[in-house]
Amino acid sequence: MHTSPKTGAVADKFLAAKAWDLELERIRSVYARRRKEISRDRYALISPFNLLTMQERECAIASFLRLSGIRSLAGRRILDIGCGRGLLLRRLLEFDAEPNLLYGVDLIEEYVAEARRLSPHFKIMQSNAAALPFADASFDLVNQATVFSSILNPQMKHVIASEMLRVLKSGGLMLWYDFFLNNPRNPDVRGVRKKEIRQLFPGCDVRLRRVTLAPPIGRLVAPHSPLLYMLLSSTRILCTHYLGLIKKK
Repeated sequence: MHTSPKTGAVADKFLAAKAWDLELERIRSVYARRRKEISRDRYALISPFNLLTMQERECAIASFLRLSGIRSLAGRRILDIGCGRGLLLRRLLEFDAEPNLLYGVDLIEEYVAEARRLSPHFKIMQSNAAALPFADASFDLVNQATVFSSILNPQMKHVIASEMLRVLKSGGLMLWYDFFLNNPRNPDVRGVRKKEIRQLFPGCDVRLRRVTLAPPIGRLVAPHSPLLYMLLSSTRILCTHYLGLIKKK
């Protein structure tokens, strides 16, 4: 029995949609498990490691923005993909970002509720980043942090990247922060290498910098010597993340 091309195409779409749904459910279950197993204070900025990694990241962001001729985020409409509890959006206020121009989306309902509670002036909504509820070319800057390494479905990565580009204005910027190495103890994440980042955002100007000392080392060093943390991180060899600025042409 032969399958017609039309029938085969329908079957392929059905299988793709099924794989998509399974991936979304996997992501939700992973984060539900993490909320039960990992204490919230593990990522609080009172931790020397977390504070140093955030400061290092913010210094790199400031450097990238200056190189792009940006001295302030005032007046710029900004979207954070996978915003979690809204920490990065709140930190951008220190870059002169305006609360009424800050938007965030997250897949996890609990994170959205917490972000709204902590940041009532921001526009936070629950949404799948593969179908962003915004018009084309409506943002000056789009951020993502550890979203893509949490997705194991290659097609979903490409669709989300396309959505980020769609809502970004011509000449707009994307901030990228994510693992480029796999964690052998965590099969729920997969590092995103430089080549893949460029494939996700074809035709864009991509600048990347290694940041964030490997967490097992960083958590050991940071409480005792912030200076040693920064020295080790500045070598880049022991870093695990890319901080990137991606410009849409």
